Amino acid sequence: MRNSGYFLAFRNVWKHPAFKSKIEAAIWLYMISNASYRKKEVRFIDNKIFVNRGELVFPIRKNAEVWNMPYSNMRNFIDRLKKKKMISTRRTTIEPQVNHKFSSVTVISICNYDKFQAQGEVVNHIQTTSGAILNNITNSLTNISKGLKSKQDKIIGEWDQYNIIEKNGKTYYKHKWKNEPLKERL
Repeated sequence: MRNSGYFLAFRNVWKHPAFKSKIEAAIWLYMISNASYRKKEVRFIDNKIFVNRGELVFPIRKNAEVWNMPYSNMRNFIDRLKKKKMISTRRTTIEPQVNHKFSSVTVISICNYDKFQAQGEVVNHIQTTSGAILNNITNSLTNISKGLKSKQDKIIGEWDQYNIIEKNGKTYYKHKWKNEPLKERL
């Protein structure tokens, strides 16, 4: 198996509001880096499992052990990612083995995987879309600034689906398209 290539990730992943710790952010990066970049059949112990692009086999109990966290914490983390629509899960049936006594395993699908992971020639993509990106950024900032509640609100950056807003000396996350209350940035 070839273990080379790259994946894209936001630099501010460590401060994302979905993660309660840097371990959770690291698990998220692990998920993205191990998600399949194409449809294929993977081996899990002695079982063949079909995964789509953006999916990975993720035995929750084993990963809780590997990441040195209680199973309940890992389960809650997975549920939180599902609730925030960052992942979806499915169970697939397997033959139990000595080192995996269960008859099923979790397959995680990274939501919006295709949106955030470039396919093909990245250089060509950048060259052909750089003008469009600049226009989109300008339009987005114009639309965002119209949605700010007061003149004191100032956009100082963005992270994933959130804008980072400075208001009265504090920084907050504001969802780009949902009308949610501001979330204080830690």
